[in-house]
Amino acid sequence: MDFHPREPRNLGGGCINTAVQLRDGDQRWFVKLNQAARLPMFEAEALGLHALAAANAIRVPLPLCTGAAQGQSYIVMEYIALGAGSGNAAARAGEQLAQLHRQQAETFGWRRDNTIGSTRQPNDRDPDWIRFWREQRLGFQLAEAARNGLGNRLQQLGEKLLEACPALLDHQPRPSLLHGDLWGGNLGYDEQGRPVIYDPATYYGDREAEIAMTELFGGFGADFYAAYNNAWPLDPGYAVRKTLYNLYHILNHANMFGGGYAGQAQRMMEQLLGELGL
Repeated sequence: MDFHPREPRNLGGGCINTAVQLRDGDQRWFVKLNQAARLPMFEAEALGLHALAAANAIRVPLPLCTGAAQGQSYIVMEYIALGAGSGNAAARAGEQLAQLHRQQAETFGWRRDNTIGSTRQPNDRDPDWIRFWREQRLGFQLAEAARNGLGNRLQQLGEKLLEACPALLDHQPRPSLLHGDLWGGNLGYDEQGRPVIYDPATYYGDREAEIAMTELFGGFGADFYAAYNNAWPLDPGYAVRKTLYNLYHILNHANMFGGGYAGQAQRMMEQLLGELGL
């Protein structure tokens, strides 16, 4: 297919990448740009989008290619025009996310490391969820926080919490296919009202870690959660585990942005340790 784009239209992007739209008549593509050294991030994103699309559960933009040119790396993908998502769109998103999570593997982790925001996210495969979460999620972020000089108190609480993980993760999840970074900014609806998810940090993990993040920055609405739980109810004890799972993202925000996130992470750790009387 011949494609001769006009001048790119700047879409702003988020705090990490620059986003542009390329258009030639009715053909449109969505392009994200970053420094050339960031090419592995886009390569991992493309693999994640392919994996999510193959589940045939919830729509994602299909990646076309990745590469580097003129000092910049890029990922080119399908352009999806977004709409309002009215009516039962949120309930459909909940149902389809439950369907995605039913895609399961034998081990936690993924085929390669990727990124959560701009931070490396290790994904070495491991059959033990407690060890995976303790070492490749919380432990990794705490080590990053130490390198960033984020407080002795944070590290002291973190060490105690790492030891307490078996008591907090007292269920036995199966490795579900996760988007991995599913907050409100990464869920939309196309012009037909179909749910669309994008900007993944894909891996196989406890589905509750995904649901927890959807609640972190405002939530997806009552219809979404009712539909998800109707399709696949969460296990007892989720309310406590939710805080543990969201701690990972708050620590990551502390490492990326600083500000008050370190204090928020400390309060979350104190709450979790308090649940155990520690």
